[in-house]
Amino acid sequence: MADESNKWSRTDAPPPPLFFNKKERDLVKQVNDELIERVVGQQIVYYPISMEHTCFHALYEEAITKTFLPPIRVYALIEWGDTSNVATGYGIDKTFNLTIHFHKRRLTEDQDVNVQEGDFILYDGIFYEIVATVQPRRLFGQDSHQVEISATCIQARSGVFNSK
Repeated sequence: MADESNKWSRTDAPPPPLFFNKKERDLVKQVNDELIERVVGQQIVYYPISMEHTCFHALYEEAITKTFLPPIRVYALIEWGDTSNVATGYGIDKTFNLTIHFHKRRLTEDQDVNVQEGDFILYDGIFYEIVATVQPRRLFGQDSHQVEISATCIQARSGVFNSK
């Protein structure tokens, strides 16, 4: 017979994932919130499209006139892109491009914002339209935990968007 005092026992539940559990994710969120909002982030005004009140074309799923929800103040990291000059029959048309890096959990959990193509942004007195979104960074390499939403934006032509 084996000695019962020398026998090791198992816990009822398995241990949490090594180096990566809810506490670590919450710590990363808290640090990112403070850095983006108080140290290096810039403030933008976000104009989301109202999916309920905008009439979309049945075939093309596009809307000529869009209805927007009230604007939301968001802190993000702004990366200036290329300035493009396009020659038109009336002169040169200069447009600005930028990439906005949003903190995903801050937007989705705290502000209830879903970044989508077609939404508008006001930054530095200029309106921009989101033309593409990606989620490039993952927390600790885990696919189920994205940290960032990057939105590629182009300057909106005057008259295309009216914030009033």
